[in-house]
Amino acid sequence: MSYRFGSRKPGFNVKKPVELDKEYEAEIEDISTRGDGIAKIEGFIIFVPNTKKGEHAKFKITRVGSRFAIGELVQA
Repeated sequence: MSYRFGSRKPGFNVKKPVELDKEYEAEIEDISTRGDGIAKIEGFIIFVPNTKKGEHAKFKITRVGSRFAIGELVQA
């Protein structure tokens, strides 16, 4: 008997509030330990390099993971 599919964490296949290659706008709420800005869309975390806390940024999603996404700054 295999339990392979039962070992996935809840929310694995939940639809993400962001899509690859689409642009979004949000406020940078915090800075990560690597120095990237952290924005949230519907509670979903997006790391946006080259931004500062408090900035209102426009960014394009370049990668979507199961728990976070990475965006590229389009306009600060």
